[in-house]
Amino acid sequence: MVDKHAPDASRRSEKSRRAIYAAALALVGEVGYPKTTVEGIAARAGVGKQTIYRWWSSKADVLLEAFLDLGDQAAQAAGAEDGQSYGIPDTGDLAADLRAVLRATVDELLDPRFEAPARALAAEGLVNEELGRRFVARLLEPQLQLYVDRLRAAQAAGQVRPGVDPRIALELFVSPLAQRWLQHTGPISYEYTDTLVDYALYGLAPR
Repeated sequence: MVDKHAPDASRRSEKSRRAIYAAALALVGEVGYPKTTVEGIAARAGVGKQTIYRWWSSKADVLLEAFLDLGDQAAQAAGAEDGQSYGIPDTGDLAADLRAVLRATVDELLDPRFEAPARALAAEGLVNEELGRRFVARLLEPQLQLYVDRLRAAQAAGQVRPGVDPRIALELFVSPLAQRWLQHTGPISYEYTDTLVDYALYGLAPR
């Protein structure tokens, strides 16, 4: 006879995983990455430390997966709101499309839910080579590829010179924003990213 009230192990594991993600993100925001520990995450999530080590080898691994999951949920929510899949829009106006996606990036970088874990992972990735490679491969590369795809579409439409390398071109507006945010060299705003797009696409020479 089947017990209809028996606990679902897979559901219990998913519930624990979600609690661990939330605990890791919350602790990094509250006490910073150095003071965040696996023990602290376990206590906050209401699970045993061994549960975390069953799925992850370190707090960095937990935080990376939690952050990626947070980004996935945000992208899915945005797609549900506007009826579009995650990516850079292609309205036929390259400048407007780049301004729009960079403004969305500003919103994300200034969102406390994203800022603390993103800074923690970026900093840890500089000293933890393996984490750094995974951070780039799983988070940065997919995002950069979206810019490459949009710039190639603009090339096909005759809006960008045929000889331009999209991987280099995207650095004209992505890299300054990342540097300013990481190093606190100045405020980031819509006006700033709009200006980056203007300079990148139209240069500095008089028109």
